[in-house]
Amino acid sequence: MSMKRPWLIYGLAFIGGLVLIFIFISFVLSFLMIFKERDFGKPQIGILQIKGVIFDAQDYLIAIKEMNQKNSIKAIVVRIDSPGGSVGASQEIFEELKKTKKIKPVVVSMGNVAASGGFYIALGGSKIFASPGTITGSIGVVLEIPNIEKLLEKLGVETETIKSGAYKDTGSIYRPLTSEEKKYLTEKVKIIHDQFIKAISEERKIPIEKIRNLADGRIFTGDEALSLGLIDSVGNFWDAVEEAKKLARIPEAKLVFLPKKKGIISKFLEEKTSLILEEFFLKPLYIVSF
Repeated sequence: MSMKRPWLIYGLAFIGGLVLIFIFISFVLSFLMIFKERDFGKPQIGILQIKGVIFDAQDYLIAIKEMNQKNSIKAIVVRIDSPGGSVGASQEIFEELKKTKKIKPVVVSMGNVAASGGFYIALGGSKIFASPGTITGSIGVVLEIPNIEKLLEKLGVETETIKSGAYKDTGSIYRPLTSEEKKYLTEKVKIIHDQFIKAISEERKIPIEKIRNLADGRIFTGDEALSLGLIDSVGNFWDAVEEAKKLARIPEAKLVFLPKKKGIISKFLEEKTSLILEEFFLKPLYIVSF
């Protein structure tokens, strides 16, 4: 019995060795597959996705900065599907893209809609693509203020305001605007509108008076925008990717999508909220918007 035990030990050791070799080979194969899937060393193109009404620029600014700083990302494609949004957020994203295109190519791809603030952002690209039926333009500014004074009267509710200056409660929902306040706010809207017009004129190299004639809020199709010089070419997302590769002088590239995708619950809530906002608050209340 004692003579057989060494063979048993050798047999178990042999089987254990085979198991270790199998685990090692599996590890190597898994590593090689991950290596292949992630395309290590392959040039990348960053895809910035801007969807829905634009209220906050923070996630987009972080994504642009990250793509700007990564040497592996050779170009950026900005995919816009937005009817517009708040002035500040749109301008922030536009300005950050302007800085970035001095360092690496930035190509814009317009989806179904890239209007108003969405169009403003597109001006930050080196080249702009749109489909023939893309809705763009809507060059204008709007400020909408609700007035619930009559509703409160019916409910028997009164409000009192104590303020430090004549214009401090301008835009209050509890009363209508005075003639002076309307004039005051109209001046502010005109200033922002002029900023929009100036940005288009400078970025698209179009005389400012020509832009003024187009800047009455009307929309344009992709074909019309091309004929007016507001975009560079008619094409889809993949045409924009090919243009980005051409400008970056790279034959192939891995696409990296940012901002990073959120979890299922966050994404669901975000999409539902966006739909509600677009349906009922396409021009955000209390906020000067494009």
